[in-house]
Amino acid sequence: MTHTVYLGGCLCGAVRYEITAAVSKPCFCHCASCRRATGAPMVPWGTVARDALRLTRGQLTEYRSSAQVWRGFCARCGTSLTYRHEARSAEIDVTLVTLDDPARIAPQMHVWVNDRLPWVAIGDSLPRHEAGVPTGTNAT
Repeated sequence: MTHTVYLGGCLCGAVRYEITAAVSKPCFCHCASCRRATGAPMVPWGTVARDALRLTRGQLTEYRSSAQVWRGFCARCGTSLTYRHEARSAEIDVTLVTLDDPARIAPQMHVWVNDRLPWVAIGDSLPRHEAGVPTGTNAT
């Protein structure tokens, strides 16, 4: 039996992490909140069980970006690393581009497309969802 492990971290290396489980729901998020938090037109996220994400160096700095959402980042370089929603307390989302090998997990859908910037053209054939990830989706 193979054991999936993903390694990643922030730009400056102060925060490093390890994921020891499958990553589900890989997506491009186009919501305004993600855009502002990262300074990017869309953000690729993947969902993991909270107990499968372990910091191996440093610590996350977190802030509440809305009533039920906490975002984690490196306090030294500002890299956006995590998103956690209180309604999904057993899960945490990780920015896929902070993986050491981000090519290992490709987004499989676009979410919050209704918030997409008008100058962002989606040129792939991935499913598009006007709002968040549909219930029951477990694409990997």
